[in-house]
Amino acid sequence: MGLKTINMQKKKLLFIVNPISGGKQKKDLPSLIHQYLDARLFQYEILYTDYEGHGAGLARKHKDEFDILVAVGGDGTINEIAKELQASSTAMAIIPFGSGNGLSRFLKIPLKAKEAILALNSGDYTKIDTAMLNQHFFVSIAGVGFDSLIAAEFAKAPTRGFETYAKLSLQQYASYKEQEYYITINEETIKRKAVMISFANSDQFGYNTRIAPQANISDGLIEVCILRKPKLYQIPILMQQIGPQKRRNPSFWKLLELINCA
Repeated sequence: MGLKTINMQKKKLLFIVNPISGGKQKKDLPSLIHQYLDARLFQYEILYTDYEGHGAGLARKHKDEFDILVAVGGDGTINEIAKELQASSTAMAIIPFGSGNGLSRFLKIPLKAKEAILALNSGDYTKIDTAMLNQHFFVSIAGVGFDSLIAAEFAKAPTRGFETYAKLSLQQYASYKEQEYYITINEETIKRKAVMISFANSDQFGYNTRIAPQANISDGLIEVCILRKPKLYQIPILMQQIGPQKRRNPSFWKLLELINCA
């Protein structure tokens, strides 16, 4: 995603809002934008999505009319809009309104709407990598195995939030079996058993659960995270180690293998 040439004219922003993301109310959003977005720098419009995939359609339709598309929602909304801005001169901004807000946390975007809107006024940009997995575009993390199962169940759940995610994980965990995978990385094929394999462009799923602490979203590399199924006594170790700290217990590396992939 590139940048348009800076000039003295006001930049045009389009806020694409997912009204149900994260189960959070957004009725105050228009007044917050009016109050805190610098009117000397920007003019803006607000559009709302009506169904899954609508964000992508709105981005595709309007990307050439605006300098910046602002994704207001969670990682799913962000992914839809980012996909349409590949190789585009239109930039993307984010106001986090999801459940886990993984990409926003990684990019250190404020999680409160007021602060995120104020951050837009700074005009700071960064270029990020994008990736494909089985013809599916992503900017943060994608995977196969247990995490993709839970993501699919979470998408169908009537409620959002960490409690729902944790409940679904506990319901499925006991019966879910490790699978055997053949993985070709940097022209070398390896065989691994895993409960899930994640392909990480950023460091976390959300909620500050960092599966790939060394991930860099602008280095042209993907972290391949191969996770064995923890035994019951290992689960507390795993949950502790995917927290904010960067130093990892040796027991953690018996469960998780990380490989850089260009």
